[in-house]
Amino acid sequence: MVTAYPEGVKEFVVYTALRIVLFLASLAVVIGVWMLLADNVPLTWAVVVAFVVSGLGSYFLLNRQRAAFARRVEERADRATAKFEEMKAREDSDDS
Repeated sequence: MVTAYPEGVKEFVVYTALRIVLFLASLAVVIGVWMLLADNVPLTWAVVVAFVVSGLGSYFLLNRQRAAFARRVEERADRATAKFEEMKAREDSDDS
């Protein structure tokens, strides 16, 4: 069953898309530099190096998007906690 999120998932989509773009750009740069330095490029190692480079890059370059995503997750968790507490209180009052 597919349900729609009432508040949307924009922050998640933006952050994830930027991470993918950053990884692909890192992979292209790593492969390009490797080809300049050597005749053959081991794809597995190029992917590993690009993954590390993009991870470090995203830590610095995507801080604002990561914070926005974290805020959205925290707001949603707070609403879920409040709803749970409300249901728990209602259940406790029904038991009395």
